[in-house]
Amino acid sequence: MAESGTRTFGNVDGYTAGFGDARIKLTITGAGDFDARLIRLKLNELEACRCRESLPRIAYFSLPPERIFLSFPLGTTALVSNGFALRNGDMVLHGRGESTHQRSDGACQWGWISLSAEHFESCSKALTGQEIAPPHASRILRPARADVSRFHRLFREACRLAEARQELLERPEVTRALEQELLHAIINCLAAEETDNHSRARCHHNVVMSRFEEALSKGIDPKLKMPALCAAIGVPERSLRMCCAKFLGVSPARYLLLRRLNKARSALRRANPSVATVAEVARNHRFLELGRFAVMYRTTFGESPSVTLQRDP
Repeated sequence: MAESGTRTFGNVDGYTAGFGDARIKLTITGAGDFDARLIRLKLNELEACRCRESLPRIAYFSLPPERIFLSFPLGTTALVSNGFALRNGDMVLHGRGESTHQRSDGACQWGWISLSAEHFESCSKALTGQEIAPPHASRILRPARADVSRFHRLFREACRLAEARQELLERPEVTRALEQELLHAIINCLAAEETDNHSRARCHHNVVMSRFEEALSKGIDPKLKMPALCAAIGVPERSLRMCCAKFLGVSPARYLLLRRLNKARSALRRANPSVATVAEVARNHRFLELGRFAVMYRTTFGESPSVTLQRDP
């Protein structure tokens, strides 16, 4: 039986936990209250999500190798995937087990499809007569207008059923027909040629950024200088700065600061204001100058850390 539902979120942690096996780190880069809406539909072998987010952010995805993932912008949303600016109608077929960055400079809407690698290969052979091998690195595609229009129409219909007509999805014949139609539309779209002629360079840059994220996950000291950071991940400083500008839209140092500020904000939202203090949370996240922390926090999120602490969790 199909599983479906719509959830709304007022915090980043709850939202990123709603994507199943894919691990997502979301770094908010603009001021305001975060809210998100996630429509999720799980059929027999295929899973679809429609995502709406209210603030600019940088997302870092770690994808499980046993599934194939496809992402795409919706409407007029401008997304940047691994340094490539996507437009409406573009699709990203992600590499198996790939880590990837996606950023938005404002509110955004985007879609997400996943299916098992084994099922993907067998269906592609049944529908086209030849296997479409899951890629090891992401491919950015711009399908023919008719193919992408059909896919988007089916995707919208699937999300509409997940949101408002869940009783229809309890019928196995409806679920099976919808999944087959979606798979057929997806495989037609994946026959398109890549839009980016520099895929080899993009693959190398993705490796650099994965190493950068691995280094940050180990809790590198915020006072660590750029030459030492580059030595730790084995890339020249110029290369790291160039990759961060393309993938993240900010410098390495700014991204590290944003990551720390986001973690501090999550801690403030979870804390009990009758027990915790802003100074304590700041120190726990290696902000030793409380006044400077408060200024950077307000500049980034549009409110003081004390206001965040007093919010209802």
